[in-house]
Amino acid sequence: MAGRRRLGRRFGWLWTAYAVSAYGTGLGFGALPLIAVLVLHAGPAEVSALSAVGPAVGALVAVPLAPWVEFRRKRPVMIMMDLARFAAMATIPVAYAFGRLGFVQLLVVSIVVAAAKIAFGAAGGAYLKSLVRPDDLLVANARFESTNWSSIAVGPPLGGAAIGLFGPVVTVAADAFSYLFSALAVTAIGGGEEAPRPAGAKTVGSGGVLDGWRHIMGHPGLRALYLNNMLVSGLIMATEPVLAVLLLRELDFAPWQYGLAFAAPCLGGLIGSRLARRVVVRHGRDRVFRVVGTLRAVWLIGLAFVGPGVVGLVTVMAVELAIIINMSLFTPVLATYRLEQTPKHLLARTLTAWSIGQQAAIAVLTALSGLLAAATGPRTVLTVAGLLILTTPLLLPRRNHPSQHEPEPSRSHS
Repeated sequence: MAGRRRLGRRFGWLWTAYAVSAYGTGLGFGALPLIAVLVLHAGPAEVSALSAVGPAVGALVAVPLAPWVEFRRKRPVMIMMDLARFAAMATIPVAYAFGRLGFVQLLVVSIVVAAAKIAFGAAGGAYLKSLVRPDDLLVANARFESTNWSSIAVGPPLGGAAIGLFGPVVTVAADAFSYLFSALAVTAIGGGEEAPRPAGAKTVGSGGVLDGWRHIMGHPGLRALYLNNMLVSGLIMATEPVLAVLLLRELDFAPWQYGLAFAAPCLGGLIGSRLARRVVVRHGRDRVFRVVGTLRAVWLIGLAFVGPGVVGLVTVMAVELAIIINMSLFTPVLATYRLEQTPKHLLARTLTAWSIGQQAAIAVLTALSGLLAAATGPRTVLTVAGLLILTTPLLLPRRNHPSQHEPEPSRSHS
């Protein structure tokens, strides 16, 4: 089983760093918009800008960072990005304590955190490939995925309780210190790291993050998965704000019911991520892409039929649970395939390009869903998103693209 496989002390510290920052982020989930509303009395337009514009601009800031990350040792980059996020987040409680907190500061912090997250992810993915054996990549990615979903299940409810007891700034402070502890854990990994070298003259005169997009779009398997993942992630995330309006405003769900509807199904992420390696070994990676990639998309339409009361609550939880189980199984397989199919000298730029595209898709589709919801209502948005996502399996790879380190299936498959 993936959970019992030993990946070594150095991976343990990397996993610790990921877990600390993930749980800190989960604890501070939604804290910035909440501070904007409760402390700065921001209106809907400002809160929407904080949720969409900040991450979108952060993605643009990450574009020139890609080649900088590529040709530097990855551990120092990860430490630097953690410290940047710690410093940015720590300014909020300090400014609040002195009565100087403003909306522009929240927006700048959102941009810095988004850009640093992309750079950290690119450096971390490249470093992971050099840290563990090729056969262990799927196990490692599955552990990251399970940690991610458990932090989402546990963090926001605890954060909500902390906000109720101590005010909205306390979770931001906790999130800030989680990045500091993450930097310490990355430092504790130790060991030498060879300085990256450009792989030839063409790489020296590279096009930065454009090289990452060229690699993705020039690779049949990665191109299909990239386009599919952008649409699936974008459509699922775009439904969250309108679903909140539907549940809290139109169906009169209590806040605790709303929190339960999203927190409890996240435990399904532990199920999917732990099954990932066994399912790949048994059925093969390409079948996982086709079958599980399709199953991610078929459940979202169910949210359009949510009603009031206990039945409605159970419906939301069942739909979210089905989506999360399939996503958490699919994601580590995709992450492993992406690492296997990307040359070492292109890893950081490819991972940055992937993150930027996904973040941009989420921002654009969220903005469009907000406009459609304002004109027609939340159920229309949920119906449209549910129907559109049903077309995304058409973008999944239709041909086998063998991987050098793919686990052999235990029985033949087409």
